[in-house]
Amino acid sequence: MTADLTSRATFNFVTVLSYAAAAYRKQRGTRPSAETLVNALLQAEKSAKQQRLTYPFESILGKWQLSFVTGTNKVRERGGIVLGKGFYVPKFITVHVSFNALEQDSGRGEIINQVEFGPVLLKLTGPVQYSTQKNLLAFDFNHILISLFGGVVYNRPIRFGKVKTEDFYNQPIAKLPFFGFFSVTEDFIAARGRGGGLAFWTRET
Repeated sequence: MTADLTSRATFNFVTVLSYAAAAYRKQRGTRPSAETLVNALLQAEKSAKQQRLTYPFESILGKWQLSFVTGTNKVRERGGIVLGKGFYVPKFITVHVSFNALEQDSGRGEIINQVEFGPVLLKLTGPVQYSTQKNLLAFDFNHILISLFGGVVYNRPIRFGKVKTEDFYNQPIAKLPFFGFFSVTEDFIAARGRGGGLAFWTRET
């Protein structure tokens, strides 16, 4: 169930994002509609740019559950892309992302992206590097693990990773997959991916 929180007089993107995070995590109350949440994310992104907000790497460390995403659609007439409508991730699919630091104050670390669907678990891991100045986190997956009913059925390096781990930190962030974070709190984080889509995660408790 979703709620319409789009009143022009009372709309506050921080309130909407906080409410969406709490409702998704606890599965109680009505969630903001997809349109309302996209609106709030776009306002949060605009506000972050206007205020030139920066977030330290430490603020995004931990385990987060993907709660909402938007796709993108190519628009030939405009020569660019536009956001899709967006949707809440169904509860029967659990998607987590974890960010761990390797060296203090280095901006270097590890990403773990984990998808669980019934008895199937898919886990991708790889290095990350974070730029506080632009709130950009570049990453690359170089290892995959698949398990079924708790038993590992596949556990190998990914040969088609963009760069080898030892060369990763020498690559310009702009040439790697990345997330540009524009809203970071204790309860949720939000970012725009390199492809243009938006993602909203809630902290795993």
